[in-house]
Amino acid sequence: MIPAGMIWAAVALFAVFGGVIAIAAMRANTGTANDYYLGSSALGGAVAGLSYAATTYSAFMLIVLTGLTYRGGIGALGFELIYFSGLTLLVIFGPRFWLAAKRWGFITPSEMLSARYGSQTVGRLAALIALVFLMPYCTTQLAGIGLLLSGVTGGAITLPVAVATGAGLALLWTLFAGLRSVAWTDAAQAAVMLVSALLAVGFVIAHLGGPSAFAQRIGSEHAAWLDMPGPGLWSLPTFLALALPWFFFALSNPQVSQRMFVVSDLGAMRRMIFWVLGFGVIFTFISVIWGFAALLIAPDLDNPAGATPALLGSGAVPLPIGLLLILGILSAAVSTLDSISLTLGAMVARDLLGKREGQDGAQILIGRVTVILVVLFASVFALRDAQIVSQLAALSAAGLVVTVPAIIGAFFWRRGTAAGAIASLIGGAALAIWMSMIAGVSVFDPRLAGSVIGVATLLFVGGSLLSTPRRNAIDFKSELAAPLAAHGVR
Repeated sequence: MIPAGMIWAAVALFAVFGGVIAIAAMRANTGTANDYYLGSSALGGAVAGLSYAATTYSAFMLIVLTGLTYRGGIGALGFELIYFSGLTLLVIFGPRFWLAAKRWGFITPSEMLSARYGSQTVGRLAALIALVFLMPYCTTQLAGIGLLLSGVTGGAITLPVAVATGAGLALLWTLFAGLRSVAWTDAAQAAVMLVSALLAVGFVIAHLGGPSAFAQRIGSEHAAWLDMPGPGLWSLPTFLALALPWFFFALSNPQVSQRMFVVSDLGAMRRMIFWVLGFGVIFTFISVIWGFAALLIAPDLDNPAGATPALLGSGAVPLPIGLLLILGILSAAVSTLDSISLTLGAMVARDLLGKREGQDGAQILIGRVTVILVVLFASVFALRDAQIVSQLAALSAAGLVVTVPAIIGAFFWRRGTAAGAIASLIGGAALAIWMSMIAGVSVFDPRLAGSVIGVATLLFVGGSLLSTPRRNAIDFKSELAAPLAAHGVR
């Protein structure tokens, strides 16, 4: 176990470091809503890419994905690679999102949908769905922090104190200066995540006798973990249940799709995508190897989410590296939490309450209040549901996927209508809530994700064919054709 005093000293230094960055970001703010929520759409490719990576590759990786590997083996790599392949959607939609935001001044993805379909109701529904289904994902981040800090200290840092620490850091960086603060701290946090994880994995593999000995022991002691379906978790239905909604993560999750608005130009967009893809492939393999290492060093865990704390407390990782990795995981969770809460703040201000130009102060104030409420809400539920972080993350992905048909249709189907989008959002979300919360269908059951995706798509197509586009709807496909061609985008 790691002494709690050392953890607190490391967290204090980390908080000071992040606070300095946040204060510097605050001084660069112009006071507009666009600046607070999008950083004036002036971020470079490296900062935007690292911010995207830190937001996406959150505590989920070294807590949940590592736990899934520990529990079910190599199938976790396949699941994550399905998600990784979904990042190619950025190549298709990134330029379209950015050009649309630049031309019409969009700040939130739901606002973009309102304009495309000529209906404020569409945007409000998309924002409301995000508010409902992102809460479990926020809870996942704080639960991950709680499990980590309490686990590595043997309970000396209690779960409530650990959750409060994560919540406090998220509020500190988000409330100071909005997106610019979040992005700058994200970039630094992403570097800490990657460096600390690489070092920790290297020391653990060396502790186990090197790469050859590590691979040999896995093959001899846990051969089932190298096959599909493995020791029990990764049946084909379970794999499909988790992989289907996660493939569309780049579109369905507004805290990451909004990152397509923040870059300075399409050149920066391309660099952002390369940074995200490079970071993602490295961190995916790190997380899976980490899970296999935990299987060898601590094979009898009751809760797979405790694999990382067990490794850090095993003595296989030198204390300084262990502390650095703890900060990396902490920063990953905080990064995702502050990005989600900031995006939800923008949605509440602009989409749900309808604040627009000339009301920048009100938009920022509403956003800050929303950030506080989201973090507090997530903190309460993290204390209740800390042991089921993987299910919470999967539930979030399955619910948010209902927005995908309307998003794809916005750019590629002129015939899509507000009525179709509204039917898709209401019907898909209602089905997701009913199946998961009333009928009790597990997130590991493919009926949940498959039914939600299928019903949302059918309602969007059917509702659109039975109605006509509104006169004030913007035809993105026609309006963006010339700018896309000018930038060499098909």
